[in-house]
Amino acid sequence: MTVAAYVALAVALGVSLYPYVAYPALLKLLTLGRRVPPAPQASADWPFVSIMLPAYNEAAGIAHTIERLLSLDYPAERRQIVVVSDASTDATDDIVTRYAARGVELLRLPRRAGKTAAENAARSVLKGDIIVNTDASVRIHPQAIRALVVALRDPTVGVASGRDVSIARLDGAANRGEGTYVGYEMWVRDLETRVSGIVGASGCLYATRAELHRQFVPEDLSRDFAAALTARRHGLRAVSVPGAICFVPRGGTLQQEYRRKVRTMARGLRTLWHMRALLNLARYGTFAWMLLSHKLCRWLVPWALVGSLSAVTVLAAGDGLRWAWALVAAAAGVVALALIGWHWPARRSVPRLLALPAYLVSGNLAALHAWVVALRGVRTAVWEPTRRGAESAS
Repeated sequence: MTVAAYVALAVALGVSLYPYVAYPALLKLLTLGRRVPPAPQASADWPFVSIMLPAYNEAAGIAHTIERLLSLDYPAERRQIVVVSDASTDATDDIVTRYAARGVELLRLPRRAGKTAAENAARSVLKGDIIVNTDASVRIHPQAIRALVVALRDPTVGVASGRDVSIARLDGAANRGEGTYVGYEMWVRDLETRVSGIVGASGCLYATRAELHRQFVPEDLSRDFAAALTARRHGLRAVSVPGAICFVPRGGTLQQEYRRKVRTMARGLRTLWHMRALLNLARYGTFAWMLLSHKLCRWLVPWALVGSLSAVTVLAAGDGLRWAWALVAAAAGVVALALIGWHWPARRSVPRLLALPAYLVSGNLAALHAWVVALRGVRTAVWEPTRRGAESAS
C-alpha cells in the first residue's frame, strides 16, 4: 500500500506541475535563439471589419459599450457594428436601436439560444473581411482593432487575439486572485505565439478572417476556443497581439467566477472533443503537444490534486509520517482560508491572504464540476453574462 501511495503521489504531482511549470519552461526553451519575426506593417488601406457584440439583458451598460466602440481609432467608413440580442427581455434592444442613425445594427434572436447561436446567426449579416468578436462587459483600447488587423496582414495568421488586462472595479469588490491568473495566462500565450501559435483565443476580444468565421460552430461549443482550432485545421496560426489591449473588470465575487468557470470549462471540454483530431501528434506535431499541455493537462490537474491528497492521507494514516501529516494540515489550512474567502462580504475587498487560496480552490472545484457537466451531457449553450460592475478608469 505504501509503495502504491508513493507512486500515485509522484504521478499526481507530475500531472499537477507539468502544465503550469514544466510546460511554460519548455516553451521558453523553444524560444531561445529564435528571432522575433518583424511585425507586419500597417498601411493606409484598411480592410472592412465587422465588430460583433452578443448581448443578453445588458441595458445597464450597453450604451456605454457602444459609445466606446464608436470611438475606436478605426475608419468609420471601414467598419460595421452589429449587436446580436439573444432575445433580451430588458431595454437592451431599445437602447441599441437609438444608435441606428450612427450605423449600429441590431439583430434580435426570436428565442434565447446562447452566445454561440447568436454568433452563428450573425454570419449572414456580417460584411467585413475581418470579423471582430468582443464582449459587452469589457472595454477595448482605442488602438486595439488596428493592432488586430495589422497582425492579420501576416498571411500565415488566421486569428488574432487581444491581450486581456485584468482591472479592479471602482467599488473595490474585485477578485484579486483572478488578476494574478490573467497575467500569467497572457505570458504563456506570448510564449505560444513565438513557438507555434496560441491554442485558444480570448473570448473578450479576437479577430478572425471572414472565411474562417463563416464556419458553423455547434451551439454548445465555445467559438473563441474553436476559432484557433479551426484556423490550425486550415493551415493557419492564431496569435496573441500585445497591442490589442482589452480591459477586463474582475468578477465581483468568487461565486460569480465559479459559475463562469463551470460553464466555460464544460464548453471547452466539449469543443476539444468535437475537434479532437487536432490532438494527433503525428499530424499536427508541436501544436498538438501545446493543445494537450495547455488545455487537456490543465483540465486534469484537479483530478491529480484529489489523487495527491488521497495518497498523502494514506501515507499519513497508514505510516504516521510527520511530513505527510504536515501536508494534510497545510491542505486543510488552505481550504479553511478558501472557505473564509468564499464567504467574504461581496462589497469588501478580499485580503490577499484569502484571495489566492479562495481563487485556486474554487477554480479547481469548478473544473471538477465542469467535467461532471460535460460528461453528463448537460447543455450550457444559454449563458448568463458575467456582471462585472463598474471598472476602474485606470
